[in-house]
Amino acid sequence: MAEQPRYLSGDTAAINDFIDQFDVFLLDCDGVLWSGDHIFENIPETIAFLRSKGKRTIFVTNNSTKSREEYLKKLTSLGIPSDVEDIFGSAYSASIYISRILKPAPNKSKVYVLGEAGIEKELESEGIKFIGGTDPEYRRDITQDDFKGIADGSLLDPEVGIVLAGLDYHVNYLKLAHGMHYLKRGATFLATNIDSTLPMFHNFFLGAGSVTIPLIHATGQQPLALGKPSQAMMDAVEGKFQLDRARTCMIGDRLNTDIKFGIEGKLGGTLHVLTGVDKQEGWQKEDAIAVPKFYADKLSDLLSAKK
Repeated sequence: MAEQPRYLSGDTAAINDFIDQFDVFLLDCDGVLWSGDHIFENIPETIAFLRSKGKRTIFVTNNSTKSREEYLKKLTSLGIPSDVEDIFGSAYSASIYISRILKPAPNKSKVYVLGEAGIEKELESEGIKFIGGTDPEYRRDITQDDFKGIADGSLLDPEVGIVLAGLDYHVNYLKLAHGMHYLKRGATFLATNIDSTLPMFHNFFLGAGSVTIPLIHATGQQPLALGKPSQAMMDAVEGKFQLDRARTCMIGDRLNTDIKFGIEGKLGGTLHVLTGVDKQEGWQKEDAIAVPKFYADKLSDLLSAKK
């Protein structure tokens, strides 16, 4: 059984020792900083405290519905002054992968998007053409003409070589049918992330991983996920920020994404906070998917080191 994590809440000496071990903190957002539009207690003060200690704070999120610019607006509005360069989301990670690593052939370079505007804005930032997404033509009921046109290919864009699936608040049969048939025609299957749920308003809703399941079930294909815990994302984060993994800590609320991301990325530490999806029993099991190095009731417990 893996070594049990060190509990930080209420232990000032342990918190000071924890903070001193790292130069960079990678922070998940949903479930760590906020739930929906509700920011958790003393989060702005905690981020300011870490920065006052000379620590770099980087927000690494799997939520693809917002672009980096939109996340910047949200952080700023919630009292966390930041820069767009402090943010690394799964939509941005997927766009970087497509443009700089996958480098599709010109005649198969268009992306079919199952997702929201955040994905589209990040694709645009890399000069990637796309269809689907927020286009109203895909946000409607399927018709008999749609069935016929998808089946014979007349409604399918021959330049689509990639299907990129993320969290889509307007998912429907028409969108899924297009995605399925692009995949059947050989398109590369990518996902911004595989989170099964999304924490919102102190509860949980369907995440991107749940939205993607119909395509997986229908085609028998598994997408390459480009959010946490994908190490393609870790490599991109390391390359962009030139961080020292041994002096970097991942802070998150999910074991199968955040904590696994940090462990498989061989970071110096992982901190599990109990304000989001997973609780202690998740890593206390013998078959735990990931066991953090540290845990705390909430992120703002780190403030006790300020006293």
